[in-house]
Amino acid sequence: MTLPTREQIDTWGQNYVRYWNDGDKAAWVRNWRAMAPGEFRMLDPVGTPEKLGFANCCENSFDLFQPNIRFHVPAETRFICGNEICWVMENHFSTDGEVKVLRSIESFRFEADGSVVIRTWYDVPEPEDTEIGRIFDTYLPGRA
Repeated sequence: MTLPTREQIDTWGQNYVRYWNDGDKAAWVRNWRAMAPGEFRMLDPVGTPEKLGFANCCENSFDLFQPNIRFHVPAETRFICGNEICWVMENHFSTDGEVKVLRSIESFRFEADGSVVIRTWYDVPEPEDTEIGRIFDTYLPGRA
């Protein structure tokens, strides 16, 4: 393999948001695997234990979060530099009958061997007995 081109990264990023919001897991998985057929590493968020493998980094997140979250990436927050893309994601989270916007900074580095490293930054919601609290209890077990 070779490093992806700017155009490939741009298309992948647009499809990442579109397929997620459409709830089309099969297309979302195909989009990921076309870009990164190799190993997956993820710090989500940075400072928590690293997740490894496609299921832990992508599929499980889709299953857990997609029913409640719609993504929006403002164009002015999206940057492609070399083999990396970074953006500020607006996560429109439907929980307990209302929509909250949680922002995250997300970076994706695609390597020539087909691997990817994902790093995100966001304030983890406090543990609480709410829908969003229970989802994060599942996603980040043992958080305090």
